[in-house]
Amino acid sequence: MATIAVLGLGLLGSGFVENLVRKGNTVRVWNRSASKAAPLVALGATLADSPADAVRGAERVHLILAEDPAVDAVIDALLPGLGDGVPVVDHSTNLPERVAARSPRLRAMGVRYLHAPVFMSPANAKEGSGIMLIAGPSAEVDALRPGLLTMTGRLDHTSERPDHAAVLKIVGNGLLIALTGTMGDLFQVAAGAGVSTADVLRLFAGFAPSPGYIGGRLLAAGDHPASFELTMARKDVRLMIASAGGPDALQVLPALATAMDRAIEAGQGAMDFAVFARR
Repeated sequence: MATIAVLGLGLLGSGFVENLVRKGNTVRVWNRSASKAAPLVALGATLADSPADAVRGAERVHLILAEDPAVDAVIDALLPGLGDGVPVVDHSTNLPERVAARSPRLRAMGVRYLHAPVFMSPANAKEGSGIMLIAGPSAEVDALRPGLLTMTGRLDHTSERPDHAAVLKIVGNGLLIALTGTMGDLFQVAAGAGVSTADVLRLFAGFAPSPGYIGGRLLAAGDHPASFELTMARKDVRLMIASAGGPDALQVLPALATAMDRAIEAGQGAMDFAVFARR
């Protein structure tokens, strides 16, 4: 078993700690609000007074913080206690540009910083399931893999480029957020015509185009014969907006209609509908 430091005890960080303690590791924790550590201390974690105290003697350090300013501040604070060659694995959702700058700066100081954002709920963190991305040198990722696999159901080494996983993380979250907004609109379209959300969900249980399929169609749009012309898709969006009771009842579809109108005005109406989203 390992001695591990976890800094940042939000829902995800707390879930990681529960999992690591349950598997017999010695886990030291730190959080700006120390009160959040109380349930974890009751499970067997040790609360440190500072980031430097938390990482002193640790074999691996995990950061789960709000965003880049907190990441930089906590790393600066932990450095006095960090052992030589101890990896600092950052699971925070960060701006790729900041990760790209942070990694070489820290490595020049001898700090093995790797960015490893996750697609995991707090329940995933507790049970060691979900997806963890990681970017960085292959040899370092390979050395970390056994330990990280106890924390996640799947570990994907995306690239040696330090900010690669950061880009994929915000793209993945973007899909989740965009689909949530669009589904809200589609529920409203159905409700406006007297159809229940349960019926909509039953439809999508069997009709669920994958993001990969949509992405491939988007890349090919305009280069191949149309199977669904943009003018016809725009007509369908007009019907959706009308069924919902007008654009004020919706969040996403009116903006898509505007983008479609621009593409039609540019002469793309006879092309595959996906062409409106190409750049």
